[in-house]
Amino acid sequence: MVTGAGGETAHHSAKTRARLDRLAWLLDSAIRLPGGFRIGLDGIIGLVPGVGDLVAAGLSSYIIAEAARMKLPGTLLARMGLNVLLELLVGSIPVIGDIFDFAFKANKRNVRLIEAYLEKASLGR
Repeated sequence: MVTGAGGETAHHSAKTRARLDRLAWLLDSAIRLPGGFRIGLDGIIGLVPGVGDLVAAGLSSYIIAEAARMKLPGTLLARMGLNVLLELLVGSIPVIGDIFDFAFKANKRNVRLIEAYLEKASLGR
């Protein structure tokens, strides 16, 4: 059986990557607004005063946890963590932070980082 990054089977890795991509889409882009701009549940959850941004960061942390299970490098995990932390900190600022939440899309950024790393790793074999 072919193994990928972190010793995962290629099939499991593809399933995990598809699940993470779907979650990132749901959190960052699932709702189309007039004019074509897309928002997700992350920004909507973040509108809840006090705990919304923490809950959204918790959901975003799942993507990082899965990347860690895939045994991706610590530097990549740290960069992903900084994306989530930035979204959490700026997102906690009333109004401006909410707009930032809708635009920054940390989850999609993090899934792209995973994909880019795995693509580079597969070419380096």
